[in-house]
Amino acid sequence: MSGAAIMPALVLASSSPRRRELLARIGVVPVRIASPDIDETPLKGERPRDYVARLATAKALAVERAAGEVVLAGDTTVAVGRRILEKPADEADLRYMLGLLSGRRHHVYSGLCVVGTDGRPRVRVVDTTVAFKALSADDIDWYVESGEGMGKAGGYAIQGRAETFVRFLSGSHSNVVGLPLFETRALLTSAGIALG
Repeated sequence: MSGAAIMPALVLASSSPRRRELLARIGVVPVRIASPDIDETPLKGERPRDYVARLATAKALAVERAAGEVVLAGDTTVAVGRRILEKPADEADLRYMLGLLSGRRHHVYSGLCVVGTDGRPRVRVVDTTVAFKALSADDIDWYVESGEGMGKAGGYAIQGRAETFVRFLSGSHSNVVGLPLFETRALLTSAGIALG
């Protein structure tokens, strides 16, 4: 028998195709995808940073982990001040969110949690500052009609048409897409995941 250590295998606790695409950029392909069903309602008075850390940890711990498996979970939200902008419920909600974001800075927070083979969760929170230009009624109509903002935290996808609204960004661009790659790479490496 060889004494070589067995490399851990990654389980991604997310059904997001964007997260899979971002992982592929750093040469990581999960052995399986698990989509935990947890309540994502913010707690009363919960700060956005605490919210994403809590959800990422809850998602990672909700996934059954076999021996030799490492679980990665993430959660991303958009915040204007302390107000958490979840996914828009409908078109009217999307218009409201775009109006809030128009002409001002906001924060995109991602919580990351990696549960290693030792069962210990390791959590990081990443904050990116984004500023939108002032959006005209035509801008909002154009974006809403694209359908791109539905199902997205804060009502927009920076990897699509909404990138034309961004006049300033400070921090991780991949964080705004849904998975901050610098921090993800560091967490996975510390958990023994080999990067391609």
